[in-house]
Amino acid sequence: MNIASKLDTHGFAVVPNVLDASACHALASFLGDANGAGTRGMLSNQRVAELAESSLAELVRPHLPFSPIPVRGIYFDKRPETNWLVAWHQDLTLALKSQVDVTGFGPWSVKEGVPHVQPPMKLLEQMLTVRLHLDDTDADNGALRVLSSTHRLGRLSAEAIQNCRETHNEVLCEAKAGDALLMRPLLLHASSRSTSARRRRVLHIEFAGFPLPAPLEWHEASCQSFKSPYGVP
Repeated sequence: MNIASKLDTHGFAVVPNVLDASACHALASFLGDANGAGTRGMLSNQRVAELAESSLAELVRPHLPFSPIPVRGIYFDKRPETNWLVAWHQDLTLALKSQVDVTGFGPWSVKEGVPHVQPPMKLLEQMLTVRLHLDDTDADNGALRVLSSTHRLGRLSAEAIQNCRETHNEVLCEAKAGDALLMRPLLLHASSRSTSARRRRVLHIEFAGFPLPAPLEWHEASCQSFKSPYGVP
């Protein structure tokens, strides 16, 4: 099954060797330690933005309707002194520069001072996340877990999420350093605490395959000027 088929059927796919060992080590050394569990705003870092706009964008381009826009970057660093778990959830919000009422966008919330909004479902379906692994990742150091095919179910209530745990296959997304996990944001995902001294560093980049309707602007996008020739999907 190719990447496109895996994304369509299961909502995720692991792509091996996106970075070779040397490039992976260099990037990990450059990024250093994350701030706490993770460092946000990574697209403001020129080196990360260049990576997102080049090889990572090419990786996701075939799987989005228009040219991919990197819109959010987070550097996760799970290690003994910053260890955590994440319950089952979907990624449902966009981080924007300011709150402006636009039909179809809502509800709004504020996280760490940044306005967030839930967009129309059809836009969430036109997004793709790349999780670039900088360490070997398995059950011991808190690899991501997903419920296969749940990206097809739309927004899910807490009760529906619980039901999905009983009806959908749970998959542990093991990966080697340099591998990338491609994931639809509507896919249910979670992670456990690490039980190992090994680090689990992941560069998380979210891509949108659509422009925002004016006057909305991305909080973090590294290429705000993108305009689709077809208008807003």
